[in-house]
Amino acid sequence: MNNLFPFESKITQADRFRLLHQKPKVIWFTGLSGSGKSTLATHLEAQLYAQNFKTYLLDGDNVRTGLNNDLDFSDHSRKENIRRIGEVSKLFLDAGLIVLSAFISPFEEDRNQVRSIVNPENFIEVFVDCPIEVCEQRDVKGLYKKARLGEVRNFTGITSPYERPLNPDITVSTHLQSLDESLTLLLEQITPRISYS
Repeated sequence: MNNLFPFESKITQADRFRLLHQKPKVIWFTGLSGSGKSTLATHLEAQLYAQNFKTYLLDGDNVRTGLNNDLDFSDHSRKENIRRIGEVSKLFLDAGLIVLSAFISPFEEDRNQVRSIVNPENFIEVFVDCPIEVCEQRDVKGLYKKARLGEVRNFTGITSPYERPLNPDITVSTHLQSLDESLTLLLEQITPRISYS
């Protein structure tokens, strides 16, 4: 580590902000599997893109099949998974992009670590609140069924805990709100924070 000398570009982060005309943030969706994180993130990205915001979406399964394909689902690997995503998000932030990250990220400590990595002022935590009973009824990937049968180990909400955010920036209750209502809430809360004036 003593022989590392981080490179400094002649183009500053502020230069990129002005060029892209936006304030980059990490919009971090957390919640149980099946709560609607990826659905919300995907639709929000489309809405932001339509408003000329420059975005990039990081999703759990996509990252797991590439960057983090060496990690399993043990607590240690889950922590490393989230740490790496935090570091990637930081790079995208430096490039001036708005990053939408959709990960279960079950542990408060790990979410706080990402908040610290990207700087708390750049982190918007969105808690996608949905009771496990509803998530299990949806079971869009068939994972709850497999977890109940013991075919999936360390499954959040069944055999591994989920720690609800203590003070999320935004809470979306997908079992009570329609997709359109949820998106309206998100846009109202997020657009002022990413608009460059």
